[in-house]
Amino acid sequence: MKPHAIIIGAGLGGLASAMRLGAKGYRVTVLDRLDSPGGRGSSITQNGHRFDLGPTIVTVPQVFRELWAACGRDFDADVDLRALDPFYEIRWPDGSHFTARQDDAAMKAEVARLSPGDLKGYEKFLADSERRYWVGFEDLGRRSMHKLWDLIKVLPTFAMLRADRSVAAHAAMRVKDERLRMALSFHPLFIGGDPFNVTSMYALVSHLEKAFGVHYAMGGVDAIARAMVRVIEDQGGIMRQNAEVDEILLKAGRARGVRLTGGEIVTADIVVSNADAGHTYDHLLRNHRKRRWTPARLKRSRWSMGLFVWYFGTKGTSEMWPDAGHHTILSGPRYEGLVRDIFRTGVLADDMSLYVHRPSVTDPGVAPEGGDTFYALSPVPHLGHANPVDWSEMEETYRQKVQSVLEEQLLPGLGDHLSASCVFTPDTFRDRYLSPYGTGFSIEPRILQSAWFRPHNVSEEAKGLYLVGAGTHPGAGLPGVISSAEVLDQLVPDPQTVMPS
Repeated sequence: MKPHAIIIGAGLGGLASAMRLGAKGYRVTVLDRLDSPGGRGSSITQNGHRFDLGPTIVTVPQVFRELWAACGRDFDADVDLRALDPFYEIRWPDGSHFTARQDDAAMKAEVARLSPGDLKGYEKFLADSERRYWVGFEDLGRRSMHKLWDLIKVLPTFAMLRADRSVAAHAAMRVKDERLRMALSFHPLFIGGDPFNVTSMYALVSHLEKAFGVHYAMGGVDAIARAMVRVIEDQGGIMRQNAEVDEILLKAGRARGVRLTGGEIVTADIVVSNADAGHTYDHLLRNHRKRRWTPARLKRSRWSMGLFVWYFGTKGTSEMWPDAGHHTILSGPRYEGLVRDIFRTGVLADDMSLYVHRPSVTDPGVAPEGGDTFYALSPVPHLGHANPVDWSEMEETYRQKVQSVLEEQLLPGLGDHLSASCVFTPDTFRDRYLSPYGTGFSIEPRILQSAWFRPHNVSEEAKGLYLVGAGTHPGAGLPGVISSAEVLDQLVPDPQTVMPS
């Protein structure tokens, strides 16, 4: 009898954990409340349009290749990954634009076109980014940070790299052009962070893009999730959809299984939660006294923003809008002011910035012939502010505002070609993903909510309980959640040393 590991949640972090533990020799069962795997990385289909619901890009493909290799498999044999060129285009209200590419000469030409005097500063920013990559991603991001001593040891390095400075402040120190400052500092928004408060360690994303490129998986991230499921099942693991965990069961202070919402009890030797860290401690362990992650502490924590996402399909447009590529960022008239409204004042502003995803230019199979599949994402306040947005009243009004911005700046005549439409608001994230306050990315990755300060991969609240995914170390984003399973693999004991319950 192999020791039994339960994985709560079939998000990418949970599936990666199941693969790691299956390769390690555990008997694995994955329990998920949705009807298909992938969590935020799953998809829905409407009128022939397949919509990626969450993440759309792969920035560090080697974390997937290493995961597959740990299972004796070849990632590239299971997933068709395509490098994108360009990565994305940023457009500003004044009509200027910035096209991000992997080619170094092309990037320098873009910088010089916008602001020739900032070229040397841009080169310094890239050097800063690479230094932060080696410390923040390859070192701290790939090992557990649950011991205070691990944090103390890196404090001198943090001080040298000015980790106390925000990404936006660091970009402002290197370049003067406001557009370039935005282009070099907005990336934390993709993992739920306020660029004006998140540590400058996250400047490492610029190096990730330059060194490894930006990729798209044919079939979307959902195709990666389903490939992960095939590996798990080939290992003998069990996938159970429509199986919601209501409580983690402890015996003598050790996690020994779970109770499902229907009352069924599933016993285990270890439990791994890919549910949001806040939900794990506040709900799944609600009947047990917490030493660190108490309800009061979770309430005091700063959480990432909410997301308004409009998924829409169009007909007869495959030859239209040639300037709308795979990824486009429409920057609003305000940068810092809009971010302040989203993260701090909790106000739903009249203006907006949009991330627009058009996968059909790369993957025609996501739309009916001659059509296109899109999603437009607008960062909005989460539901935990003093006067949260009533999305039951605002959903359609805000969707119309999004459509208006798209028609004015990117997709003229859009309304005449719509063939599918679906909206996710923070209410959807709260109800579908059980995300506290309807956040898109769990706890915000500020410096005092990162590394040792973040919920640990090995829980201090119960022996045999582990956490993976966006709410734990190293954080949100595909590289982060996949790396959390790598950290888990280092923490979980070899199955030969575990006595099956």
